[in-house]
Amino acid sequence: MAKQLKVGIIGAGGIAGLHGESYAQMPEAVRVTGVSDINPAAAEALSDKLGATPYEDYHAMLAADVDAVDICLPHHLHADAAIAAARAGKHILCEKPLCTTPEEAARVREAVADAGVTLMCAHNQLFLPSVVTAKQIIAAGELGDIYEVRTNDAFRTSMTAESAGWRASSATSGGGELIDTGYHPSYLLVHLAGGRPAQVTAMLANHRLGFLDAEDSAQVLVRFDNGVIGNIATSWAYQPPSDTERFSVFGSNGSLRGGAEWLSLETVDGGSRDRRFPAVDTFTAEIEHFVHCLATGERPIHTEVEGSVVLDLIMAAYRAADGGGVVAL
Repeated sequence: MAKQLKVGIIGAGGIAGLHGESYAQMPEAVRVTGVSDINPAAAEALSDKLGATPYEDYHAMLAADVDAVDICLPHHLHADAAIAAARAGKHILCEKPLCTTPEEAARVREAVADAGVTLMCAHNQLFLPSVVTAKQIIAAGELGDIYEVRTNDAFRTSMTAESAGWRASSATSGGGELIDTGYHPSYLLVHLAGGRPAQVTAMLANHRLGFLDAEDSAQVLVRFDNGVIGNIATSWAYQPPSDTERFSVFGSNGSLRGGAEWLSLETVDGGSRDRRFPAVDTFTAEIEHFVHCLATGERPIHTEVEGSVVLDLIMAAYRAADGGGVVAL
């Protein structure tokens, strides 16, 4: 039997609870042995649920018997935690975004490379069956040459000035909605486009959430180095129609569009194919992938490399919006 992986969770907020539930579903392969949070009550509450040891300082947990850590902290704390974990020789699962600046990302990449550990970015929407199938269709050439990719992630948030916490400030969030919920359609765009962003332009707005010091909505255009044109639409301000797709891909031989549990393909010769998928817990799927990669030595689907590319795209979008032009990468 393979060795049971011991994981420490850094940060005991809401997302950490979802991760903890996923680890609990694979007890033979992995066990959460520690939870750290500067709020002792939060660390103790999640530790009690998971049968783990609570810590106030994650450095103390890194010195304990853990093989890997799962970073579930506010955005501005990701880089320091990832670097400390790498230097302690621990593998890393990091919630999005990887960090908040390209400079931080460079430091993370250096620390991971020097330590020889594995870092996986927790890009959970890559594990939607519709996304997995769409990527296979693209790779098989069914759509021919890919011209354009569009991704969407928008909803009318119930967040208030009182509940926003660290998200209300760009100093701790790294921006506004684009680097938060907008991070999902950004990594999805990069994944489906299959290239690296070369040019970026964007328009941002704050339609409704005046308590934020940044945007609540964003529209981003990207030209990739392989010629694909990408578009991201993302918002906390409005609820799109229920049939709005999560992604669309347009090619020389046809197009496809998909949501969380469906995919529709149409070809230029009149062919069509519709698929329905069962609901999938994408947090559990991503954590299963992380555990599998650590057990086998396989490369995770998105590492610090892809995490840095997505962050560069978003930072370029912010610069483009500020300057009203196109930013080259």
